[in-house]
Amino acid sequence: MPSVIIHIQNEDPVLGEIDELPSPGDSLIIVKNPRKRDGKDLIYLDPNVNTVIWPVIRINFIEVVPSEAEEEIITFVRE
Repeated sequence: MPSVIIHIQNEDPVLGEIDELPSPGDSLIIVKNPRKRDGKDLIYLDPNVNTVIWPVIRINFIEVVPSEAEEEIITFVRE
């Protein structure tokens, strides 16, 4: 499950997990464990909410956060 940072129009970025990246034809994105980038709760969500559905039309862009395993694979090679 990739972690993403979602940049929603007129809102602070939201960190969360998604099952799969949205395709060009999708109109909704389902985000699990939505939170601020610093890990704090989003003030406009009820504290016990763990899944949110946002319309893609409200999203400016999505950043895919590399997992720890991917970060270990990408290294500099010195010859």
